Order: sequence, then C-alpha cells, then structure tokens
Amino acid sequence: MESILIIEDDLGFQQLLEGILCGEGYRADSCRTAGEAIARGIAREYGLVISALNLPNSDGVAVLRWFREHCPETPVLMTTAFGTVHTAVEALKLGAADYLGKPLSSPDELRLRVQRILSARQTLRRCRLLEAEEQEHFPHCLIANHPAMLRLLEKARKAAPSNTPVLIRGECGTGKQTTARFIHGNSRRAAGIFARVNCALPPARLEEELFGREKGSLAASGPHPGRLSMAHGGTLFLDEIGELDESMQDRLLCALRENAFERTGSTRRIPVDVRIIAASSRNLEQQAATGFFRQDLYSLLAAFPLDIPPLRDRASDIPALAGHFLSRATPPGKAAPSLSAGAVTTLMEYPWPGNVRELENMMGRAAILCQDSVHAGDLPVRVQGAARPAGLKDIKRTAILDALAAHRGNRTRAARQLGISLRTLQYRLKEYGVTGRLPAPAGPT
Repeated sequence: MESILIIEDDLGFQQLLEGILCGEGYRADSCRTAGEAIARGIAREYGLVISALNLPNSDGVAVLRWFREHCPETPVLMTTAFGTVHTAVEALKLGAADYLGKPLSSPDELRLRVQRILSARQTLRRCRLLEAEEQEHFPHCLIANHPAMLRLLEKARKAAPSNTPVLIRGECGTGKQTTARFIHGNSRRAAGIFARVNCALPPARLEEELFGREKGSLAASGPHPGRLSMAHGGTLFLDEIGELDESMQDRLLCALRENAFERTGSTRRIPVDVRIIAASSRNLEQQAATGFFRQDLYSLLAAFPLDIPPLRDRASDIPALAGHFLSRATPPGKAAPSLSAGAVTTLMEYPWPGNVRELENMMGRAAILCQDSVHAGDLPVRVQGAARPAGLKDIKRTAILDALAAHRGNRTRAARQLGISLRTLQYRLKEYGVTGRLPAPAGPT
C-alpha cells in the first residue's frame, strides 16, 4: 500500500482527495503548510506527494524543490487553479511529475494521474534494481589496452553474432565470465537471459541447478525449472566446465546434441534453444587427450576457443583497470582517490596471482582507506615487496607517469613539462609498456 502526502490549505479539496485515494486503497496523510510537509517528509518515506501550488506563507514550488533535493525518488504532483496553469508548467520544468487542475473534472482524473505516476516510479525502481544486480553479478569491466587483450576482444566481437559454442580459457580471476557476458551482450540473443551455472557444485546440486527437477522428486518441496530451461532463447554460461563428472558430461552432451533435455524426476523431453559459452581454468584439451573429459564434448564446446592472458602478462591494462575499480568502490558523494605514479609502477610490477579479481579487491580496500590519492605505501606489503629497486629506467618511467598524471593524461603538456619531444615521450611509453591513457587524478565534481 503506497502512502501519499497531500499538502492543501483548501479543506474541502483536501477531503475530496483523501476520499478518492483512500477508496483506491492508498494511505493518505494531509497537512496545510510547506513546513508541515517538510517535517512529514523527514519523518517517513512517501510514494507520492500531492501539493497545492499556492500555500499559506509559502508556495508549492518550495515543497517541490525540497523533495527533489532530499527525496529524489518521490514524485510530486502539483494542483493548481485554472488561472495559474502557466506556473504549473514552470513547476514541471523544475521536476514535478505532473499537474492537476482545480476543481477536478472527475474522480477518474485523479485516479489515472496517480496510477500513472506510481507505475512509472515502480518501473524506475525495477530498472535501478536490475542495474544494481547486473553490477553485482558482473563487476569487471572489459577494459583493454594491451595488444593481446585487444585481439581477444576483436575475436569475441566476431564470435558474438553466431550460435557457435565458445570455450573461454584462462586462469582464475582473469575475467572469463565478463568476456562471456560481453559476447552475449553483442549477440542476437542479448535480449534473452544470460544464465550462469557453476559446474564445480556437488553433482546432485549441479544436476538440479542445470536440468531442474519436477515437483515431488528427491523429496523436493516444489518444482525447479533449471538454468538450461531458463536460458531458452538466451545464453547458458557453463563456468569451470572441466569440473563435470563423467555422468554429467554424458547428460550435457546429449542435451546439446538433441536440443532437448529431461528434468530430474521426469521422462518428458523439453525442447530448448540456447547458445553455449563454457569456461575453464583447466587444460581441457589435455584432459580430453588423457580420457578425463569426453573428447566429443570437448570438440563441441571448443568450436571457437578464446584464451585470456593473465594480468601479469598485460601490465599496460593495470592503470586503467585500477582507476576503474577505485571509482566503482568509492562511496557516493566522495571523490575517488587518484593513483600516484609510484603506486602505478608498483601495481604493474606485481605478478597478480589472483589476476583481475585480486586487483579489484585491492582497489576496493584502497578506496576505503585512502583519501585524496593512493601511494605505493598504501598498498599491501606483499605488493610493495614485489617491486624492483629503482634504477635509472625506473626513475625516468616514474617521472613520465607523474607528468602524465599531473596533466590528466595530456601527452603534449607532459612532454613540454619534461623538456622532451612528443615523439620521444610516445617512444618511451611504448618502451615501458604503457599503451593506454592513465586514469586522471580525481578533481572537483
């Protein structure tokens, strides 16, 4: 039940609005002044505010401005007499959801306006929730400067439009799921579901998660459709496919060959149309050659293989990735700390056994602990210990990175500060493996 706040000094009109809204099942609170309205807004959250344009000792625009600033998700519907419609139009420009003329032409006029505004609010909330879930489930960003990653992304783009199965290979934390999501998002199935299955689950749990179950099977409390069925018309992402046992390999191969499967506890064949993307941190080719993985299933899955290099082999991606993760982890209203040249150098020299995931977690910690900037000394001891003693080349490299950071990545200005030509600067950057643009220091927002 939505709560609606009515701000109206005309008692008769206020009671009319209350009666119509309560009759529709809404909870209606009423007050007469802007001050009372603000006090109510501080005390509780409302689904909608209905405010008169003209109020004692103030006006409805002040109410509108307060709710827009302090309760931005609460829409405001302005009510106005016929002669002040032009002022109501100005209120729309300030962010009012709509305006309503006085007197009402019919109760339905109010009902329809309120229903439309609240429906739009719910839609916006659902969209924001989905965006938040998307960020939670797919936290990594496809940021690539290194030539090997750029080649990988180009191959992924070419693979996306087809229905050919893709096998993504790489160490844990390199971004296999993100790459799979990238392929799905650039495919003709992008509007469909992207369903992930963790193939490292225990066999009984995996069987239920992948194929689903019928009501009553395995003493289950209810039916479960399974990810294979949920992904119909979309993409099924089989993460750590190399962990499947022999029986699950057999059942999966049968489902993929026949484009149909049976749920646990049922003999009914269910047709399915999915695009398969699999991922593994194991050497599946070797597993297939030694009999630990079905050769025919491997051949089907590896129709289009993609190999993601570990982060230690693409150090030029680290500055942009680190800056991205710092920005993502910084709380709203706080400026993201910048990376000092020393921190960038230290990060680029660390071997990253946990790959991109380890970098993301480290930047999340830095965003909490650091204020204006992240220095090498702010990084974990294990990372600092991996850095080499500074030689002449390191000193030159640090000076160049400092100049670039100071000029927000502008190479012409950085070269001028260093007293070298732009061509020399570009040569040095290429020599040091810095092919992308450094994240700019955080400035005023």
